[in-house]
Amino acid sequence: MNRNRTHHRGRTVFLCAAICLCMAGLAGRLFFLMLYKADYYSQMAEELHRRERSIKAPRGRILDRNGTVIADNRTVCTISVIHNQVKDPETVIRVLSEELGLPEAEVRKKTEKRSSREVIKSNVEKTRGDVIRAMRLEGVKVDEDYKRYYPYGRLASKVLGFTGGDNQGIIGLEVQYEKYLKGTDGKILTLTDAAGIELENEAEDRIEPEAGRDLQASLDVNIQMYAEQAAYQTMQKKNANRVSIIVMNPKNGEIYAMVNAPEFSLNEPFELVTDGKNEDSETEEDISWKNEVQSHAASAQNKQALLNQMWRNPCLNDTYEPGSTFKIVTAAAGLEAGVVNLTDQFSCPGFRIVEDRKIRCHKVGGHGGETFLQGMMNSCNPVFIDVGQRLGVDSFYHYFEQFGLLGKTGIDLPGEAATIMHKKENMGLVELATVSFGQSFQITPLQLITTASSVINGGNRVTPHLAVKSVSPQTGSVHKFEFPLGDRILSEETSSTMRYILEQVVSEGSGKNAKIEGYRIGGKTATSEKLPRSLKKYISSFVGFAPADDPQVIALITIDEPEGIYYGGTIAAPVVGSIFENILPYLGIPKTEAEDN
Repeated sequence: MNRNRTHHRGRTVFLCAAICLCMAGLAGRLFFLMLYKADYYSQMAEELHRRERSIKAPRGRILDRNGTVIADNRTVCTISVIHNQVKDPETVIRVLSEELGLPEAEVRKKTEKRSSREVIKSNVEKTRGDVIRAMRLEGVKVDEDYKRYYPYGRLASKVLGFTGGDNQGIIGLEVQYEKYLKGTDGKILTLTDAAGIELENEAEDRIEPEAGRDLQASLDVNIQMYAEQAAYQTMQKKNANRVSIIVMNPKNGEIYAMVNAPEFSLNEPFELVTDGKNEDSETEEDISWKNEVQSHAASAQNKQALLNQMWRNPCLNDTYEPGSTFKIVTAAAGLEAGVVNLTDQFSCPGFRIVEDRKIRCHKVGGHGGETFLQGMMNSCNPVFIDVGQRLGVDSFYHYFEQFGLLGKTGIDLPGEAATIMHKKENMGLVELATVSFGQSFQITPLQLITTASSVINGGNRVTPHLAVKSVSPQTGSVHKFEFPLGDRILSEETSSTMRYILEQVVSEGSGKNAKIEGYRIGGKTATSEKLPRSLKKYISSFVGFAPADDPQVIALITIDEPEGIYYGGTIAAPVVGSIFENILPYLGIPKTEAEDN
């Protein structure tokens, strides 16, 4: 009996000691938390009662070289609900469904969801948002936001690019200069009680957003309009797949216009352009067909592929065989290397035999005897095959590299394609012959016009570009973008000779359809056959510049698969001539009488 009592007393003492020890531990822990962790847990408690909503920063505008706004912002609203604050859910569901044009089931699902905040709809027109705000529905928040707006619709669409639902750049300048344009979002901070209801007597804290920087580009809205109008007229007249035009300053690489018809609507960038050839004169049948095509873009994957193709910028994303416009490069290399001069005599029987290949001239009967200058004016393939053979593979490849043709131009737009060229060790006499007059390799239109600019501007490689400067709307601080001239690629003397040759091509040769009264124009035509040759599909092109003695502007047009007559001298040269007729006076370039030749 005594033994049991002793055992029981021992257990009691042990339990009491254990309880005291636990209580001491808890007291110590409580003391530690209250004394050393008070600030930490106080902050956590405050955060549990804090609601945070972002205030979108206005995106920086994009302006043309004259200060015309070509990418702007429109104020829109984001409508959201906070579940714990909704006191009359049926009214909220009915009103938002009616005002926002949304299915009631969709609004109900979001309104009844137990979350800190559910967005019902974004990019709501401000007038509609103001109406909802005026109803003062408990638990409904109307926050102002910004949506990108392009005042000129499709103008320069594949250059400017557009933004997505989060107002972030997707293609073009919008993504290239994202870090300058995007700005910094602000915040709205409110306090709630334990149930998540906002405290009425607590004022909102606001951290104001910081607007993005404005970007001034070298594009000129008026020149872009002239060029786009010419592109669409050409596309419709020749029923071409597409027409691309680049207009730039050959001295510094500033791009005044870059057209890729058909363009797409920047304000509706996810709406497929199914046929740009006759979009200004669509019939009901055309519209019905367009709708049918869009509905057949069945899966999201197929539609995305079509959108990606629509957004491509062929001027720099796609390559092509340049054809005879590339004779500018062969001629410049031959003159610089001293293997040919203007009066060298050649004979064209209508073809050249190179190893086992018979390579024809575009003139079946041949040009007969001609000088090098006449060969350029006639765009005679055998003459340029001979110049290429005189240069040889090593020398030709050296100039190809020296002129910057093996790399990219470095333009400030994403997705530039590189030249597709034979490896030097795989370049035999036949390849040398075909490359000499612009076939069996591919470059981008941008690379061609950039190299042509360098040939005629005195011999300095330029970097084509669009950005001029960015400006902070808050402080006015300016950041200028630098694109200095690159290496000298040929001598002043050779450049001067090339300007003279190319002026003769327009005044008396294959480019005569680009002539403008009172202006000295230089240029080169091309008609290149697409692969596979059996399809008999062509790309017609012309590169021209003015004034010929002191080039201030250069332009390149490429017409993809024109129907009917497809010669570059016939259909491409006059388009550049008409563009120059409009823009040369606009640029303040005075007329001068051409010298007698």
